[in-house]
Amino acid sequence: MKPRLLILVSLTALTLLTLGGSVTFAHHSAAATYIHGKSVKIEGTLKEFIWRNPHSFMKVQAPDEKGEMQMWVIEGAAAAVFAEQGVTTNTLRPGDHVIVTGYPGRIEEDHRLLLLIVERPSDGFKWQGPAAALQ
Repeated sequence: MKPRLLILVSLTALTLLTLGGSVTFAHHSAAATYIHGKSVKIEGTLKEFIWRNPHSFMKVQAPDEKGEMQMWVIEGAAAAVFAEQGVTTNTLRPGDHVIVTGYPGRIEEDHRLLLLIVERPSDGFKWQGPAAALQ
C-alpha cells in the first residue's frame, strides 16, 4: 500500500509543479520589454482600444521621431485598474485625438509604448497611471 501512496503523492506534486510553473512563466517582465526611466510622447489618432485583462492595448496612428506615420501599440493597465479610476470601454473611442506618454519598447522599430499617461485634448480627459508619478 505504501508504494501506491508514494506514487500518487509524487504524481500529484509533479502535476502541481508543472501547472504552477506554466502560470509563473506566462507573464512577461515589463522591464525586459520597455525602457523604464525614458519616456516618449506621441500625438495622433486612436484606432483601437482593446479592453481586457491582464493588460489593455491601444493602437494609435502617430508620427515617429522622423515624422513618418506609424501604428503605435500601447500596452496599458488591466481593465479592472482602468475601471477603478472611472475609465470604461467607451471612454476612449476610435477617432479620438490623443496624446500618449509612455516608456518606449526596447526594439525601436516595433513602435511600442508602456502607457504612463493618455490625454484627450478635446475635452480635457486625462488618465495617469501610478508609474507616471515617478517621472
